Amino acid sequence: MQEKASEAVPSARWIGADVVFADVASASRYHCRSQAASMLTLALDGHVWASREQAGASVSGRLASGPDNVTVETKVTESRDTAETGDAAASTLAETRLAFVGAGVMAEAMIAGLLDRCLVRPQQIIASHPREDRRQRLIERFGIQTTESNRDAVEQAEIVLLTVKPQALATVMRQLHGRLAPRQVTISIVAGAGIEKLSRGLGHDAIVRVMPNTPAQIGKGMLVWTATEEVDEGQRNKVKAILGALGEELWVEDEKYVDMATALSGTGPTYVFLMMEALIDAGVHMGFPRRIAEQIVLQTVAGSVEFARVSGKHMAELRNMVTSPGGTSAEAIYQMEKGGLRTVYSRAVYAAYQRTKSLAKDDD
Repeated sequence: MQEKASEAVPSARWIGADVVFADVASASRYHCRSQAASMLTLALDGHVWASREQAGASVSGRLASGPDNVTVETKVTESRDTAETGDAAASTLAETRLAFVGAGVMAEAMIAGLLDRCLVRPQQIIASHPREDRRQRLIERFGIQTTESNRDAVEQAEIVLLTVKPQALATVMRQLHGRLAPRQVTISIVAGAGIEKLSRGLGHDAIVRVMPNTPAQIGKGMLVWTATEEVDEGQRNKVKAILGALGEELWVEDEKYVDMATALSGTGPTYVFLMMEALIDAGVHMGFPRRIAEQIVLQTVAGSVEFARVSGKHMAELRNMVTSPGGTSAEAIYQMEKGGLRTVYSRAVYAAYQRTKSLAKDDD
């Protein structure tokens, strides 16, 4: 049996400066729910008001007063270009019903990304989970439908997202085997589950396999994906829009590249976090308090990544830009090369790739 949110979120066109619907009990954060060319609808705990901010842009803020005299502080958090991209994605997903089979951390991040970017309305989403407290959390936070039954969740969905843990996949596939119509697309983010295994287990051919990574939980992920030939162009555009809510998506033609991405981008945050940990420890060894060393390293890494992205230069060229003959960088690089840092990274990534392939074989 499906569980619905207690109150549907209506849409509204603003009149004058703003329009308030119903009452607002307390100051808390709200989420953008839908938008059109002349409308930006925002919801706060199931109640709606409309802001005269830039159409198509996400806004964030807090209510400053109670229901009798509502004032709102807002700021635009997306550029107009980004907003226009969001409008296109929202149009792509208009009226598309999504079913999340498994509603863990990654599923919650995906739902939040889709709603915060106004790509779908809460009424378009249903999620299944065995625990009632988890289902209630999703209803309270997002206003979506929930159900205990995986079969009920997928019944009316156009796109089915498998967001379960690997150990639960076999059970889920048994429950859904033969129950998916040809028109339905299944998107799997289950690590190590290949397309052949998914197709055989589900009795279904329209499969999309995705390799996300941890930063996807905050909308900054790298998602590498591929699809079977049964997924048509229109459906692929919908997949792109959904995955784009989690960060940067990249389609690859051959599934082997998804396995490679598992080792490079999927496992990649592990390498970066270890490098950052080592740098912080080195700072503490020199005498920095750990808190200060952490602040320095976090900003150094973040700034270096952004600089590399903006410059468009080769990594070796960027490194040479900050390496003066006989300087501190030259000495540091000498020690890293002497210690075989490049070789260690290369071996680590390749070992992760080999492990990915062996895990897939073990499952078969």
